[in-house]
Amino acid sequence: MSKRVYQVFSIHLHLDPYRLIQLTTGSTATLSQDHNQGFALRFIRPDPRSRVTDPVGDIVSFMHSFEEKYGRAHPVFYQGTYSQALSDAKRELRFLLVYLHGDDHQDSDEFCRNALCAPEVISLINSRMLFWACSTNKPEGYRVSQALRENTYPFLAMIMLKDRRMTVVGRLEGLIQPDDLINQLTFIMDANQTYLVSERLEREERNQTQVLRQQQDEAYLASLRADQEKERKKREERERKRRKEEEVQQQKLAEERRRQNLQEEKERKLECLPPEPSPDDPDSVKIIFKLPNDSRVERRFHFSQSLTVIHDFLFSLKESPEKFQIEANFPRRVLPCVPSEEWPNPPTLQEAGLSHTEVLFVQDLTDE
Repeated sequence: MSKRVYQVFSIHLHLDPYRLIQLTTGSTATLSQDHNQGFALRFIRPDPRSRVTDPVGDIVSFMHSFEEKYGRAHPVFYQGTYSQALSDAKRELRFLLVYLHGDDHQDSDEFCRNALCAPEVISLINSRMLFWACSTNKPEGYRVSQALRENTYPFLAMIMLKDRRMTVVGRLEGLIQPDDLINQLTFIMDANQTYLVSERLEREERNQTQVLRQQQDEAYLASLRADQEKERKKREERERKRRKEEEVQQQKLAEERRRQNLQEEKERKLECLPPEPSPDDPDSVKIIFKLPNDSRVERRFHFSQSLTVIHDFLFSLKESPEKFQIEANFPRRVLPCVPSEEWPNPPTLQEAGLSHTEVLFVQDLTDE
């Protein structure tokens, strides 16, 4: 007759999910003689199952053999390693039901056919927990067996996040009927549901705190960026004003140098002018200049002098424009007073056809 043991207690899983420290309350079962003998033999010869090379392959292989033997109507198997199942259960805050299958145990077939594959059991497991299963003949199943230390088969362990650690909160060992299985699983979940609720609340609070902190950080960064942008614009404005002031100052200096150079040029032109002929000189020409400001200037020149002398005289005057041309009225024409392509050497007053008395007009060309 099979021995059946039900236990509800806590086993805390440390960082390595395959190594357990059992903190138990309640009754514990005595290891069977076969289990003790197997334990002793392992010190003599290493068990080949201890080398896990393809844990996912072990799970898939067990699933296929399970369906070939018991059909496709069964709880949804978790298709991943035991470690992955623990991680998902922790992340999703769900119960994890672990089933270790003893292939050679006399009660395994009856449990799988009548209890594990019962429709009401399937419905309960699929709706309220993750279900991970493997044969202890597979390396992955054997490794989990070494962690959970089952005493007999069939073996079920309920694992959940409790006090921020993945903890075994219930063990079902030995043959069990579907109704009893449902009752035991429901009792274990009801007894520990408050831990999951508490963990969800704590997680939500941590998430809200994290979101609040993130929002505060984002607000701070946005404010910092806004302040930096304002400071950048202020620096740019200060730099723009500085460049503008520097440009204005340079323009003033350039204008002062230009005026100074212009004044010096006027003085040189004035110094270089030939003496004014006397009124009695028969070869002299009296010229009246009408300036753009409606003022008049009068001076005598010699017929033999170049028209350039006329231009230099007007240029030396304070009231004359910087650029100008000289026009005669009869006939109306512009006098070639400065060298050009047409007149590389400006003509003399006589060659230009001026008479003893002339009125010439000065046209301002400064803005052209």
